[in-house]
Amino acid sequence: MKNEGYDEKPSADESQGGSQLIDGVVSLDEATQLERGLKSRHIQFLALGGAIGTGLFVGSGAILAKVGPVPLWLGYISMMLVVWIVMNTIAEMTTYLPMKGITLPYFTNRYVDSSLAFASGWNYWYAYAILVAAEASAGAILLDYWETPVHSAVWITIILVVCLALNIIAVEVFGEAEFWFASIKIITIIGLVIVGIVIMAGGAPGAGAIGFTYWNNPGAFKEYVGTGATGRFTAYWTAFVRAGFSFITSPELIGLAAGETVAPRRNIPKAARRFLYRLALFYGVSSLIIGAIVPYDDKQLLTETADASASPWVIGIQRAGIGGLNHVINAAILTSAWSAGNAFLYSGSRILYSMAATGQAPKIFARTTKRGVPYAAVVATWAVGLLAYLNVSQSGAKVFLWFMNISTISGFIGWIVVLVTYLRFRKAMSVQGLLSTLPFRTIGQPYAAWFTLFIITLLTITNGFQVFAKWDVGDFLAAYITLPIFLVLYLGHKAIFRTPWLRNVHDVDVLTGKKEMDEFCANDHPPVPKNFLQRVWFWLA
Repeated sequence: MKNEGYDEKPSADESQGGSQLIDGVVSLDEATQLERGLKSRHIQFLALGGAIGTGLFVGSGAILAKVGPVPLWLGYISMMLVVWIVMNTIAEMTTYLPMKGITLPYFTNRYVDSSLAFASGWNYWYAYAILVAAEASAGAILLDYWETPVHSAVWITIILVVCLALNIIAVEVFGEAEFWFASIKIITIIGLVIVGIVIMAGGAPGAGAIGFTYWNNPGAFKEYVGTGATGRFTAYWTAFVRAGFSFITSPELIGLAAGETVAPRRNIPKAARRFLYRLALFYGVSSLIIGAIVPYDDKQLLTETADASASPWVIGIQRAGIGGLNHVINAAILTSAWSAGNAFLYSGSRILYSMAATGQAPKIFARTTKRGVPYAAVVATWAVGLLAYLNVSQSGAKVFLWFMNISTISGFIGWIVVLVTYLRFRKAMSVQGLLSTLPFRTIGQPYAAWFTLFIITLLTITNGFQVFAKWDVGDFLAAYITLPIFLVLYLGHKAIFRTPWLRNVHDVDVLTGKKEMDEFCANDHPPVPKNFLQRVWFWLA
């Protein structure tokens, strides 16, 4: 089916290793597509690695200082459920058509509208590219914690070069590196949770059992922009909004990796099903413990630096009289920042590659190496990460906050588009009598998607509500500047190409590629465990 505005035929250059453009649809020719090198454990840890970053290790402390422990915990629990629903919708669409070279804007173009796909694609791309810069910036700050004589520009260079190397060699190398990066973060979080429980139970040398003492003094809530019930609700809502930074773009990572995943119709649903309880451990339990071992009025939480001294875990351990762990935690947070930057570079490059393959970006970005790596898209995305060198002339924490504010609202907008795309996809499948052919269906749909769409839209509109209580131009721009940028991209594209507002659900193409994917996935045979250890490993990975 022809997508309005994108009916160019592939050029000779595009046939040299990149996906071909055929009536705006990614070519199904295996010879021109990305390499399937990501295994089940790769994509599951890729999604978890994207979710476990500096937001969990450091950002949680900033939320605690602003609103208190109960809003912190409720904010993370609420955002965790939102992310789970978004993950489910992505998993349903990508499991149905796990074609190589596809991304979420590709589905938006196909099921909703090419203008919305154009705006969404560029929104995602610059969000991911900015996040590469943010994580490089955070990494430089973390390395400065050890007060080395090396200039921060050198650390930024090393971080960026390693990320580029891991992404440019081959997807297997990237997947394996991200697996081990994420493994370190997961082990660190589990270790910190155990240490936190020990501190709460009185096993630390510096104090007796503290339990939830800090929930009584200084208190469970720190009222925010108001008093009484209003102040407590706005404290929760602020935590809910700010928790988004920790999760931004993490559910999309599985969708982006679908085309490079081995046995996608088996591994993508597996990753989606296990995502919730893993988030419950890493965010639900962690945020609860953080609020128990550190009072919200601890002055160290109020620092604007983004190094390990601001981590609530470090503060809690120091308050309990445990020495020697600060360097270990700082190293783990550094690994977290490096891993996240690595994953964001991968994601941004795949977004740009897919847009080039469907005519929404210059064709050069569809070129790939012989090993299936979209090298032009990787380099272009990586180049934006050079903005991290702003650290040389500005405070590292200030630069990091700039990048954080830009990417958070971009992520919310991306989720809104994902949910709209899913709802149109499901409606088209239902109208065309194909809903029963979905290989993977999740609970509560489409009602869960509608409710989540409402919540995320409300979060996006109200994310900067505090500036209206105490006006600040800088805070207002940081909270809302992304919205007009997105609208300019969307309306500008629509004005130029004069595309319809929505594709008719009866005409939405939900069949192209399905036969090929059915045949490809029919050859998948799940591995059979030969012993108890293999059974446990297959369940975990």
